[in-house]
Amino acid sequence: MKNYNLLAIILLNAAVIGCDGTKKNNFSFDDSKFGTKFTVKDNVSLLIRNPDNAEIDSIVYYANDKKLSSAKDGKAVTFNLGEQKFGYQNLKALVYAAGDTSGNEVTGRVEVVPETQPKPVKYTLVNTFPHDVSSFTEGLEFFRDTLFENTGQYDKSKLLKTDYKTGKVLKSLDMDGKYFGEGITILNNKIYQLTWKEKTGFIYNADTWKLEKTFTYDKDIEGWGMTNDGTYIYESDGTEKIWKMDPATQKMLDYVNVYSGDSKIKQLNELEYVNGKIYANIWQRDAVAVVNPANGTVEGILDLSSLRKSLKAPEAEVLNGIAYNAKTKTFFVTGKNWDKMFEIKITE
Repeated sequence: MKNYNLLAIILLNAAVIGCDGTKKNNFSFDDSKFGTKFTVKDNVSLLIRNPDNAEIDSIVYYANDKKLSSAKDGKAVTFNLGEQKFGYQNLKALVYAAGDTSGNEVTGRVEVVPETQPKPVKYTLVNTFPHDVSSFTEGLEFFRDTLFENTGQYDKSKLLKTDYKTGKVLKSLDMDGKYFGEGITILNNKIYQLTWKEKTGFIYNADTWKLEKTFTYDKDIEGWGMTNDGTYIYESDGTEKIWKMDPATQKMLDYVNVYSGDSKIKQLNELEYVNGKIYANIWQRDAVAVVNPANGTVEGILDLSSLRKSLKAPEAEVLNGIAYNAKTKTFFVTGKNWDKMFEIKITE
């Protein structure tokens, strides 16, 4: 993607009349030559259009509420996108013209996307196992070679420990009926469990299943999927975001916006962290995105739609549930109310 000389934004002109009744100048970002999307390798030249030929004293530029630079006499400044997240960058300029001390505000935005396109990920089917068709699967994870599953629906949500080969439930814990269970992950001998809209999470002892803590989300988000890299926890919230959480404080430290090529991938669901990548179910699609957690780039797409053909009810709910067994080096996948669980091996 080439470097553009001028800003790619949606223009919003500055106000015409100030709050003190004085006439404001009609400034805007210059859009005479622009593209619609940029990569982190691009530099964007921010330039203000001045149709009234007003005498400009200075301009202060901001990106995502952080000051970028100041310029005298209406000169352009460069916005380096190298350290920006994928997604929209919110831009603002305060233009100070002769005799005006309040500044004319101009706003706009530019979208940053990956340079690369995802590749198809190939797999082979290793085994097929029974899965409880009543389980509305939301979270799936191996711990000590045993499969843990969290299910959803109000008045039906529960935490399960199962023998994946037989489908037999070894241990079960019902959630309070007011909660809709979502993703789980197990870290430092603790089970972390999310709820959907209740903005509440739970932490249990992994051996006794005794509740150790109830926490409230520190961001106004929904709970969807959950996984960990051995140090941090990652969560999806039903948007294109994957959040990074401190397991000790349950505070969100950062997030990435997930993009496949130049398109954001929304409704990310169940997550699984394997060998430096996050495998993310996409709600309403029988597909898994392979995501670079450092920046949100979708590096591969795993199409699992063919698995549906062997279900007793091919019209069953969406694929959701992906767990990696480090012992066998295989993935286990299922869906909401699916009667089968599939063991697959990634071949490429």
